[in-house]
Parts: sequence; C-alpha cells; structure tokens
Amino acid sequence: MFDQEISVTFLSKAAELLADTNSGLSGPRIVSAINGYGDKWDVRVPHPAYPFDAPNKRTALLDSLRAFSGPQQFIIIEELCQHHSFPIGSPSQGERQKLRAELFTRYGELRPNKEVKELDVPLVEEARHWLHAYPSALTLFDEAKLKYDAGIFQRNLIDDLRLALELLVKAVLDSNKSLENQVGPLGAALKERGASPQFTNMFQKLVDYYCKYQNDHVKHDDKLPEQEVEFLFEMTASFMKHIVRVVAVQ
Repeated sequence: MFDQEISVTFLSKAAELLADTNSGLSGPRIVSAINGYGDKWDVRVPHPAYPFDAPNKRTALLDSLRAFSGPQQFIIIEELCQHHSFPIGSPSQGERQKLRAELFTRYGELRPNKEVKELDVPLVEEARHWLHAYPSALTLFDEAKLKYDAGIFQRNLIDDLRLALELLVKAVLDSNKSLENQVGPLGAALKERGASPQFTNMFQKLVDYYCKYQNDHVKHDDKLPEQEVEFLFEMTASFMKHIVRVVAVQ
C-alpha cells in the first residue's frame, strides 16, 4: 500500500500489547484515538465505532494501524505507548517502553520531523570506537543510546550507563570490585600512566560523585530531566574514552 511501512509482524506485536484485554487501552479509547488520527490525516479507518465489527479489539487496532502510512504508524504507536489513560506504574509500562525503544531502533527513519538531539554525537561515537575491544560494555552503552534516542529517560537508562562503565573498569583493571570500590585503583592506574596529581584527584572525585548520583536514583523510578541524562551520557562517554586510551593502552 505504501512505499515505507512498518512490518505487519511488528504492528501485530504493538496491537497485542496496546489493546491487551487486561492492561491495554479500552475499546472506546482506541476508537477515539484512531478516529482522531483518521480525521487529522484524512484516512478512512476500518472500525470507526465501538463495539467493533471485528473479533476483538486487538484485531481492530491492527486493522486500523494498517490503514495508515509508515510515518503515520510510527507516530500512532509512539503516542499510544504513552497514552494518558495508562496509570503511573501500570503493569504494561516496562513492555511499552521496550516496544517504543524497538520502534525507534528498527523504524527510526520513518519518524517525521526527527528531533535533533543535543547529545554530543562525535564524543559518543569516539567512545564506541574505543569500546570495541570490550563488547559487554559496548552492548550496554548502545542500549542506553537507544533508550535516549527513544526519549526514555528513566532510571534504567542511567543504570545501563553505570553498568557499562563498571564492566569496562573491571576488564581494564582486571578486578571484580564494584565501581565505587574502583575509584582508588583507577587513580593509582592514572598516576602510574603519568597523569598529574591534580588531574588524578579531579578524575577520582568525578567518578565518586557519578556513583553517588547513580545510587541516589536507584531508589526512584522517576523520569529524569533530559539535560541531566544528556550530561551523564557525555560524562560516561568521556570516562570510557579516557580509561581505554590512557589506562588500558600500555
């Protein structure tokens, strides 16, 4: 029907989740939302009234999604994942976040009017380059980037960043200690590689405060300010780049 579409398999998965009998949107809410999109884009929707003339609301939502173009499907799924009717702490929240992240990962090119992220892309890409010898850390770093691109600024994003950094430090220092307990050894390694006392002290203090910030947010699952997540992301990338370039390279 359209040149660029989201696969039927993915649309089916989205419909299964968003119109789930127990944790999804109600039939009337689906009708209201889809009719709104149909009116906005002048698209004739297949099930404009409730009760549906379909076997169930999941089928009705899938039929409706297929009536739209790929970019329109992208917007609909992204917005339905964050529909105001889902209560805070909804049982489906985690799955909806995963679906939204996968949407951005697989079909990000369909997103109309893509926002220009403020994240320092060259810095992130340089960090990724240095992490290729450390696949476990790189995988978590990439997962955090996908969540950032999807606008998911919850605690699990900074958890991914912290664990990625911790795995890198464990590998570089050949130690299984937690990140908090690697601050001293990191300083010693920097000093051994010729870092100035002032730089070594600053680096250690930054890592220490980084850990304290992370630990404070472990107790909460609130959405974090985008500016803080951006700063933490770039700080993590800077830590990683310097650790691999200076500490790991002998």
